[in-house]
Amino acid sequence: MTQASPDQLDISSCASEPIRTPGGIQPHGFMLTLSPALDVLQASANLLPMAGLAAEAAIGLPLAAVIGKACGERMARELATDKLGQRPMYLGTVTLGNDRHFDVMGHVWDGLVIAEFEAVDRAEPADFRHLYPLITDFLAKVGEHASIPALTELAAHHIRSVTGYGRVMVYQFDPDGHGRVMAEAKAPDYDSYLNQSFPASDIPSQARELYLSSPIRVIQDADYDASPLVPEFNPATGTRNDLTYAALRSVSPVHLQYMRNMGTLASMSVSLIVKGKLWGLIACHNAVPRAVSVEKRTACEQLGQILALCIESREDSAELQFRLDVRRIMVEILGRLTKSADFIDNLRGVSGELLRFARAGGVAIVADERIFTYGDTPDDAAIRDLSTWLAVHGHTEVFHTDELAAVYPPANAFLHNASGLLALPISRIHQHYLLWFRPEMIQTMEWAGNPYEKEAAPGAPSRLSPRQSFATWRETIHGHSLPWHVAEIELTTEFRTALLGIALERAEQMAELAEELGRANKELEAFSYSVSHDLRAPLRHIAGFSDLLLESAGSEDVALRQRFLKNIKESARLAGKLVDDLLSFSQMGRAALRPTSIDMTDLVSGCIDKLGLEIGQRRVNWHIDRLPVVQGDPSFLHLAMFNLLSNAVKFTSGRDPAVIRIWAEDAGDDIAFHVADNGAGFNRDYVHKLFGVFQRLHRMEDFQGTGIGLANVRRIIERHNGRVWADSILGEGATFSFTLPKQAITEQGTHA
Repeated sequence: MTQASPDQLDISSCASEPIRTPGGIQPHGFMLTLSPALDVLQASANLLPMAGLAAEAAIGLPLAAVIGKACGERMARELATDKLGQRPMYLGTVTLGNDRHFDVMGHVWDGLVIAEFEAVDRAEPADFRHLYPLITDFLAKVGEHASIPALTELAAHHIRSVTGYGRVMVYQFDPDGHGRVMAEAKAPDYDSYLNQSFPASDIPSQARELYLSSPIRVIQDADYDASPLVPEFNPATGTRNDLTYAALRSVSPVHLQYMRNMGTLASMSVSLIVKGKLWGLIACHNAVPRAVSVEKRTACEQLGQILALCIESREDSAELQFRLDVRRIMVEILGRLTKSADFIDNLRGVSGELLRFARAGGVAIVADERIFTYGDTPDDAAIRDLSTWLAVHGHTEVFHTDELAAVYPPANAFLHNASGLLALPISRIHQHYLLWFRPEMIQTMEWAGNPYEKEAAPGAPSRLSPRQSFATWRETIHGHSLPWHVAEIELTTEFRTALLGIALERAEQMAELAEELGRANKELEAFSYSVSHDLRAPLRHIAGFSDLLLESAGSEDVALRQRFLKNIKESARLAGKLVDDLLSFSQMGRAALRPTSIDMTDLVSGCIDKLGLEIGQRRVNWHIDRLPVVQGDPSFLHLAMFNLLSNAVKFTSGRDPAVIRIWAEDAGDDIAFHVADNGAGFNRDYVHKLFGVFQRLHRMEDFQGTGIGLANVRRIIERHNGRVWADSILGEGATFSFTLPKQAITEQGTHA
């Protein structure tokens, strides 16, 4: 395989070159592919000058017959497949019969044992003591350099001191794949590329993937003629050998011409892999051919791994601090968004914090026809058109770009303050947006040569040679803003969720308020009815019997006058009771809950004791199960339970004996309590009235009461986040039930 001339190289196809299966190796060593029994299956064509045996003659021979019995027996022990992996391993140094010395590397891949023999000047094994001073010194200085640029510069100087290359660069890939040189160590007569950029097209995607698989690559002499494998195809697969991990793998002719154009005849690349991605490269260049021994390459590869770990640590630390800072601002904003009822006004009140949150130059709040701006923003008409475009194009999630004009051409009119946009929709129904704007950041890129010279001009031939010049070429980039950080996008998405949560909570509060107002209106209606009907009745009795009493002033019928006075007294008592119960019900909605642990068995026992006078000599059979401990306000729950038990006693007055049962059961997140009796019951058709204020389902003459008790029960239980209901068979009894949550209740009556 001979080297192609520059005018034969087709750059347009370099991205699809078979770089993993080049068909040959670099000729500063030879390669043998072996069966598991270590018989030679293939040999590189340069075997004859290297080992004194023609490649064709070696096929089918045992390894020992090719490299000598002593070396073969020694390598047989090292090449055992259970010791080898897919990455080449140094197996030792051998001296063949022609007194030539070789470092031997071995690995298993593509269905073969691959043995590589790299020519060296020494008979002794590789001395890996070079590894320890390099790594130890680097680790000792890592703590002194906090920044990534400082660490990369340290690594560049260490690697140059070990390898002797004329120039060592460390460069990082940007999101577009361009590599920017951030550190450099070089001899005085070498050109500097510090702070310059190499275009992404210099390293096609498949080459980047290869750098991930095989993190070190050495080219001793870019003017080499590759040595092909004999036979050409892998006997195990029937195709060209996959030499992904081979140290001697031949490289693309396009890349070799690229090196020569750059004035570089020897190179070494060490991949910097951070979190499984190719972060950058350590690129070493030398103007004349240069060999780097396996021990020095290993030391450089180890240093590259340590540098990658240091970069990952520094980036993680910076990322964490950035996220903490942005989150702190977000929490501050969210804390101030509940100050007043108007959500949009609340957002306007934190405009400054919104700017800091997104590191923006301006922010706009779009709420239907209203637009509020802060900082440097486009005018209202432009913002209106932009928000309409966002809505029309279905941007219902967080949208971001650092080149707005590329997707929205009207933005060319306001690049100076809105080259970048971060848009957060705060409603799925209405055209409500938070818009952050970043100004144009005019950037001058210094390229190591014109990155566009590979592109064919109209009418030019399709076959192009690698670019000839690496002289500094400057490009001014317009229409871009500072890119949006990935953490900013993620936290903006989180911020949107929080904003929607606040809006939903506000809607729920409004719904609860509407429900509470509706309930209050119903209670007010009931109160009005009570004042006009229930309270008027005893007052009419008082007035009527007072008139009768006055008319009987001359009468001597003492018994009649006493009856009038008794009726007046009873009516006054009933009126007072109505007023007292109404005040009690009103206070029930305002008094704060003071929750604590309550043994419901003890609470029920206390209520029964209090009912003793009301029961009198009646026979009441109480059946009380063991009740659980709950969290609640003891005074309120005592009143609720007393009302239910008093109700049961009242409506069983016609039974002998009265039977009242109290029990509890598990109801998922709640505990359900039940009070059942064998009393008069009620008509189920009117159960919806049962817990209303001043509502009675029986005549006053049959059962005394004001109709406040069950309304109080409902209000108490609902304030404890429970619910009440009842069931009955008329004439056979009734069961009243309520739930209390298992979770603790706060003083405000919500779950803790």
